[in-house]
Amino acid sequence: MTQEPNRERRTVTARELADRFGVSPRTVVRMVAEERTAYEDRSRQRRDQIVELHRQGLKGYEIARELTISAGLVSIRLKEARSAGVDLTRYAAAGETHEQGHA
Repeated sequence: MTQEPNRERRTVTARELADRFGVSPRTVVRMVAEERTAYEDRSRQRRDQIVELHRQGLKGYEIARELTISAGLVSIRLKEARSAGVDLTRYAAAGETHEQGHA
């Protein structure tokens, strides 16, 4: 049984690596591409984080900053979650009660 290589995410583009090693960008992608299951797992975790941070009361741009992704991606993932029937109800803020007006 052969062992799959341990592939880490690239920090440079396929074009940059292709130019450096004198091969095509497609060759680079084929050789160092992240495994599909690893990508899907990472993507699922990010979606879960977006939903959880939204439930905690963060705004879209705050979630984006926290996860170092675009605000547009946050918006898309929340819209997909709503369409899929995910409960996006925000948690009550700490110390917040329904008895307002009592001093």
